[in-house]
Formats: sequence, structure tokens, C-alpha cells
Amino acid sequence: MSILRIDSSANTETSITRDLTDRIIATLGDADVVTRDLADSPLPQITHTWAIARSQPEEERSAEQKEALSQSDKLVAELLAADTIVIGAPVYNFSIPAALKAWIDLIARIGVTFRYTENGPEGLVKGKRVIIAMASGGTPLGSEIDFNSRYLEHVLGFMGMSDVTFVAADALAKDPEDTIARAHASIAELRAAA
Repeated sequence: MSILRIDSSANTETSITRDLTDRIIATLGDADVVTRDLADSPLPQITHTWAIARSQPEEERSAEQKEALSQSDKLVAELLAADTIVIGAPVYNFSIPAALKAWIDLIARIGVTFRYTENGPEGLVKGKRVIIAMASGGTPLGSEIDFNSRYLEHVLGFMGMSDVTFVAADALAKDPEDTIARAHASIAELRAAA
């Protein structure tokens, strides 16, 4: 099994999502793990050149356009090579960190990870299992103020990844011990389901 691990917490030392992703990966057992730490190695924002290049046929792209897409191509290759994607997604201001949004912007590629058909959009990244470790001070998973999980579930599903499970530590400001215990219990359930 191959796992792509995405860490997006700016907190590199005491991050709850990083701890949860560690535990999730340990639970999944023996696997080849590729780690993409978005805090340690920030990704570029998409640019005009990138946006034009992604729409050009590959054989018509200039050297500058190919260079603009090179990071995106690498990220897409990592995604496509993985059986399971484990994402650490803390809630920042009710949504995902900007670093994680940059990753999504770079992997959401028309004709590569999704396409439009006469029946509507079709995701092209199929057969992947996604596990998301979400942590928040007080934004409950699935609540009307949770734009983190709803966005991630939608955008990943748009690209074809519909098998999405959340491990939530979503009340850390209120009751950190119980919140962490519930998250750990969710991880144990992952082990039982494997």
C-alpha cells in the first residue's frame, strides 16, 4: 500500500493534526509513505502563466508554461500514485489553511484530475481512500460553521475521491481531553475496519 501524507498545520511542534496523522498512518500498517509538509515547504500560488498553461495542449506549451506546471505535475503524480491519502486539516478561521488550499489549487486540473462531460463534471481520481484529521478549537465537524470538512469533501469528491473519512478533534477549547480521546477512538475504528 502507498500513502500520501499531507500536513498543513503551521504548528510544526505541537500540532494536533500532525499527531493524529502519525497515529492514522501507524494504524494503517506497513506502507510506503510520501510526505508533503506544506508548512515546511510552502507551495506557490497559481499564476496567470499557470492558468493559461493548464489549458494548452501539452505539445503547444512554451518552456515557461511547462516550468509553471512542473510543481503541479509533481503533486498530481504523487496523488495518482497513492492508494490512500491522509490529510491533516486544522480549522483556520472556519476553513482550511491557505497552504492546503494552495495544494488543492495545484492538483485540481481540468483534463487531469477532473473533466467536464455532457452529463456534468466527472472526477478522474478514483479508487482512493482519503482520511482527514481535522482539529479545531470549537468548530464542530459537520456544523453550519464548518467550512473545512464540507469544502474538503466536496472538492475531493469533485476530483473523484468519494471515500472520505474524518477523524475529528473538534472541541479542543472546550474539553481537550475528551476531544482527543474521541479522536483516538475514531482511529481505533479505522484499524478495525481495515
